[in-house]
Amino acid sequence: MSVRITPAELGTVLGIWAHPDDEAYLMAGTALAAVGAGSTVACLTATAGGAGESADEDRWPTARLEEIRRAELAASLAILGIDDHSYLNLPDGGLTDVDPAYGVAMVIAAIERVQPDTILTFGPDGMTGHPDHITVGNWAVKAASIAGERCRVLAATKTPAWIETFADVNEGILVGGEPPCTRVEDLALEVTLTGAALDTKVRALKAQASQTSGLSQALGEARYSAWVASEYWTQPI
Repeated sequence: MSVRITPAELGTVLGIWAHPDDEAYLMAGTALAAVGAGSTVACLTATAGGAGESADEDRWPTARLEEIRRAELAASLAILGIDDHSYLNLPDGGLTDVDPAYGVAMVIAAIERVQPDTILTFGPDGMTGHPDHITVGNWAVKAASIAGERCRVLAATKTPAWIETFADVNEGILVGGEPPCTRVEDLALEVTLTGAALDTKVRALKAQASQTSGLSQALGEARYSAWVASEYWTQPI
């Protein structure tokens, strides 16, 4: 059984992610809870997502997708109140080709600058199985171990109940089958949003419309909000 913590115990938080919208989907609620408890939250994004897919080619042409996603991420982070953000400016879809030592060194530099108490990132599964996600999560764990023991790492996960409830939504989204699954009693942290906090997370997601509008429209407001309402964290192995 994992030792549970609360948002008030997160201290200074650094989210380490692969692409714009990773942070909005996986840590927006946790960031809001941490800020509400008096913490500072920073975010590091490895790529600008230029190799992603556009929800509407006419509105968000693929040729301009990196520029579009940078602007969308800035707007999304402003909604969440996160003003400390930086990019590694690495190639979207190409993180597995980056020298791991170089990737880890860049993450260490971010850790040394921010001095986080908690890092939020992907586990070894990458949540969706995306190679960029897996790579960034591995860099974060390695960098934290080198940077020192003061920094805990929490990896995004899901629970059996969540996976069962949203099996229809998840089908076709994930590269590697089902998302990671952690028993409730083994979670390190659970954040479930309601009311204004959930509305804020959904607004932050919708600010990244080139990536989120297709799914949010397909699911409808209520189902989409329910799908993104809960964030779960475990200690990566």
